[in-house]
Amino acid sequence: MWMFSCADFVSVLQSSVTHRISYESWLASRGLMLSPFHVRWQTTMFNRLFAYCARINPRALYMWFNSGLVFGIAAMLGSVVLLIRTLQQTIAQMTTDNPRIGDPQTLQVVVPGVNLPTSQLAYFFIALLLSGVIHELGHAVAALREQVRVNGFGMFVFVVYPGAFVDLFTTHLNLISPAQQLRIFCAGVWHNFVLCLAALAFLFLLPLLLFPMYATGAGALVTEVVQSSAADGPRGLSVGDIVTGLEDCPVRGVEDWTSCLSHLAHTPQTGYCVPVASLQPSWAHGRAFKRLDGTMDCCSNNSLTDLCFSYIKSQVFKQIWLQVRKMVTGTRVCHTDDDCAAHSHTASICVTPSLENQTRFIRVTHPPNTHMLFVGYPPHLQYAVSLTNFVPRFGFLHLDLPVFLETFCKYVVSLSGALAVVNSVPCFALDGQWMLNALLEATLASVVIDRQKRELIGFFLLLAGSALLAANVALGLWMVTAR
Repeated sequence: MWMFSCADFVSVLQSSVTHRISYESWLASRGLMLSPFHVRWQTTMFNRLFAYCARINPRALYMWFNSGLVFGIAAMLGSVVLLIRTLQQTIAQMTTDNPRIGDPQTLQVVVPGVNLPTSQLAYFFIALLLSGVIHELGHAVAALREQVRVNGFGMFVFVVYPGAFVDLFTTHLNLISPAQQLRIFCAGVWHNFVLCLAALAFLFLLPLLLFPMYATGAGALVTEVVQSSAADGPRGLSVGDIVTGLEDCPVRGVEDWTSCLSHLAHTPQTGYCVPVASLQPSWAHGRAFKRLDGTMDCCSNNSLTDLCFSYIKSQVFKQIWLQVRKMVTGTRVCHTDDDCAAHSHTASICVTPSLENQTRFIRVTHPPNTHMLFVGYPPHLQYAVSLTNFVPRFGFLHLDLPVFLETFCKYVVSLSGALAVVNSVPCFALDGQWMLNALLEATLASVVIDRQKRELIGFFLLLAGSALLAANVALGLWMVTAR
């Protein structure tokens, strides 16, 4: 409602002869521009900062922006190859019945609330704004170094997406050489690439930087448990628990947690070594139960405390109904009876939970608590719990600080890298348009003497690049929203 009321108010002011001039003067004095779905603000207050940065060590800056020029040209070619590959992957996924088949896409269209969780919108928008500001900072400093005037710096919000821009004096831009223009036009994507590397380095060094306050390598710390999920409950996981193992797979961090669950999901169900003597009182069979796949089971496995187990004795397949927690507490895992004989002095037998399809029985170790016992599909356990590698050394430290830093750095890496790739595409209205035009002027001026022919070549290249980018965006949106 507020957006419609505000738009109506602006429309009334603009249509009023009495107030329109005052309203437009008030906006101009504050560098504001308002239009439907678009808010823009521009200022000159950062010009001195840009000028100061442009005077720092001129020789180093010359080498710095020359490196950006080389990177920009390489990125322009690489972005086209990447978009072609992404388009091929998208078409392949569209033509298959299983969209999970195929390699994961490097570039994906992001739609808040669809493939971007609403809980992480703040990370997304702040990282996007930071990447845009660093991008435009590169343009501004490069322009001032090449004696091109910067009229101002600004930020905008288009629909809900934030961004930044610099206003360069066009006359100065047209007077400098194509090589100088390239250094200015490539500076934005170059700074995005450097920001991406810096965020990656910070992410890699985070355990070392937080070492005085947070320990790593001792397990995966639970930071969130989804209510009513497979991990919730009185004997489930709680915020602050440290998971150290899944069955016989040690968990030293989140990466181990993920790999262990994947391993357990794609390997046969683990068995447990149980002394034969302890099975004798429980050999009474439960009522036979027919599974959905037609096979028979000793019970329906709908009890909260008991579970059906199978084993082989005297080459005969048998099934028994046992109290699961009492049976598996402190027992060694196994796959055959020989595994039990090798590590036990008493007669033991390997019993395996009798489960169907891809369901697994998993013991989750989180000392000093007793094991959490999970029966279900392993990915469900992964989605039910959020974990971090960082364990606070002191009680007053917040659990979410490392999570915030990790998540924010990952968004900066992905968004700044995406801006570097997308802006390098030879496409109308993107940096790639001006990069391509300057490159053609620098390389074809002596080969194609007629300027109009060079511009025609550039136009068709830009048309092809624009079509390639538009196809990726359109099909990417269809994949995200329609499937």
